[in-house]
Amino acid sequence: MKDDLSLTSAIAKLQKKVETVNLPPPLLQKIEDLFSQLNVNVQSPQTFWQTYQSISQYLDWVVSLPWFHQSQDILDLAFAKEKLDQHHYGLESIKQRILEYISVLILQKNRHSEQNFPAPVFLFVGLVGTGKTTLAKSVASVLGRQFIRIPFGGLGDPLYLRGRSRVYPEAEPGAIIKGLKNVQTKNPVILLDEIDRIADDALNTIMGVLVELLDSEQNARFVDHYLDYPFDLSQVIFCATCNNTAKIATAVLDRLEIIEMPSYNDEEKITIGRDYLLPQALKMAGLSPTELQISPSVWPSIVRPLGFDAGVRTLKRNVESLCRQTAHLILQKKLEKVTVDETNVKQFIPQW
Repeated sequence: MKDDLSLTSAIAKLQKKVETVNLPPPLLQKIEDLFSQLNVNVQSPQTFWQTYQSISQYLDWVVSLPWFHQSQDILDLAFAKEKLDQHHYGLESIKQRILEYISVLILQKNRHSEQNFPAPVFLFVGLVGTGKTTLAKSVASVLGRQFIRIPFGGLGDPLYLRGRSRVYPEAEPGAIIKGLKNVQTKNPVILLDEIDRIADDALNTIMGVLVELLDSEQNARFVDHYLDYPFDLSQVIFCATCNNTAKIATAVLDRLEIIEMPSYNDEEKITIGRDYLLPQALKMAGLSPTELQISPSVWPSIVRPLGFDAGVRTLKRNVESLCRQTAHLILQKKLEKVTVDETNVKQFIPQW
């Protein structure tokens, strides 16, 4: 009798967990069927507890997902332009395209609020360090949405995105569902990063998953194998990045709006280094703007110490290195400030 009470209370505990959240009615029916399985196994405690553990883990995921919750967009063109200009130098045509999308979103919300319109899927294409990932983050920032980054570099298993069925012992949801659980909204910006770096032997299957994710006609009922129930991704804004499009399937490219990321020239890099990267690096190093003085004549050496680089990653590393070295010198030699000019730049930055 005591064992029967224990099993019954365990089922009641799971039922109470489900009652605390708002779930889609068909999913509730599916959960009721799971409870029926438990009741059938009450006469066999060992089988009961094995089934209970699996169902309990499943319900933990189900009740933690944002089935109906979404964040409110910031629909303010002036705010969006200010944010984009604050974080990105140049790139005027790309920033203009993002502002155009926000303009359309504002009109849609104001005039047709009852309808859901599919968002464009931006594919930022460019060399390393040209700002692809940062731009995707900015799309989330200007709209006030949560941001999820899913790396594709070396990805070789579509189940990483799709999830693994609960019939397997190592079952778990895929990266999409995990990301939604973490941000707790159903309308984040999801970045599919480096989609041209998928492992060759998994290219076709993963491209098939991408078609479903990015197609507005299909992603409203995206089925993760672990959940085994469709989740509505139609309000997600997807972005993607790649170095080139050679390995990306035509069916995927058809669903993307390709935005070419230009390489930066030296003059643009000097502006980015001086006005964007240096203030951030000083703050990260605990320095004030007066404690590191960089002569204008040495910025070309900081920008291109060892040859051409299309992006700004090398520049960012060099600026951060200058700040770290400055912090060390100020503490070690009790200096009030460090000045980098033509006489000593080679002590700070490696040169040919």
